[in-house]
Amino acid sequence: MEGKKEKESISIIKFILSLLAALVVFLWSLDLMTGTFQLLSSNTISNLLEAIANPFISLFIGIFITAVIQSSSTSTSLVVAIVASGSLSLQNAVPMIMGANIGTTLTSTIVSLSYITNNKEFRKAIATGVMHDFFNILTVIILFPLEYYYHIVSDLSISITHMIGMESAQASSIKHGRFGLFGTLNQYLIEVIPSKTLVIIISMVALFSSIKIISRTISKRLIGTIREKFEEVFFKNNFKAFGLGAILTGVIQSSSITTTVIVPLGATGKIKLEKIFPYIVGANIGTTITALIAALNKSEAAMNIALVHFLFNLLGTIIFLLIPGVKRIPVLYAEKFGKMTMRYKVIGFFYILVIFFILPLSLIFLNRL
Repeated sequence: MEGKKEKESISIIKFILSLLAALVVFLWSLDLMTGTFQLLSSNTISNLLEAIANPFISLFIGIFITAVIQSSSTSTSLVVAIVASGSLSLQNAVPMIMGANIGTTLTSTIVSLSYITNNKEFRKAIATGVMHDFFNILTVIILFPLEYYYHIVSDLSISITHMIGMESAQASSIKHGRFGLFGTLNQYLIEVIPSKTLVIIISMVALFSSIKIISRTISKRLIGTIREKFEEVFFKNNFKAFGLGAILTGVIQSSSITTTVIVPLGATGKIKLEKIFPYIVGANIGTTITALIAALNKSEAAMNIALVHFLFNLLGTIIFLLIPGVKRIPVLYAEKFGKMTMRYKVIGFFYILVIFFILPLSLIFLNRL
């Protein structure tokens, strides 16, 4: 008995130390990336701004990058770092955040294709997987034009930032130094490593790895204990399902994981799509925590873009979860797509290739011509 308690204590200590180490690496990599972007040559910055000056291209860059690395937490943290460095304006960054929300839905859609040998489960699995896609795509269709013409989301984030009294980018830079909390270490790395591009690659790998470690460490501990109680406890009403999605994703730092684990329950029919939808919407809210953490101790601009991520998902939640009649639309489209894909299975693969890869890459390539 005592041996079991001792093992549990050691397990908890390892769990806490792993999280703390990953969090330190996460904050360090963000500071290194922000500082390095500030030192990039004007030509590099001009090329970057030229590539994403078109909001439509910026949107699809966000989709493609997030689809490739399969982590909206990582891609939005990257955007926060670039905005904090002053290399990217808030208005140009907003479409990338919107695109990241679509790109992160790829995982659950791919997982749903694994049920292709069972027609009945395949239809429900596809519907469950793409429901996250359709929710984010529909939210972008509504909010992208409003942001493009009226800057609704970006202006609202600026107002909130001013309201909470965030310091300006200049004040933050003076307070923490060019390289933020890890000034001495990061300045040394910049001096030792001659290529700034290599430094950015190192910081990106460290950022991605730290988020993955946080995600896997927590998910192993939480998902196993919660899985058995999904249906009987957390899906009795929309509020509980939404809360589970938001809290679980906020803790795990990965909407890809929390939306993927629900696919088997949807495929087998244990939980209906109408009950799964609030959970997915909650997961979208929970995933914004990473960007908000990344923006702490940085500039006003960084907090602005982090709030954009939160507000985009919040407005989507209000539209599709609180407005009567509207909340049925993503579920209805998902069900129809599931039935269509069951009849013509190639549609599922074609959908993934076009939405997440062919369309974004084609537009990015055409923009460079």
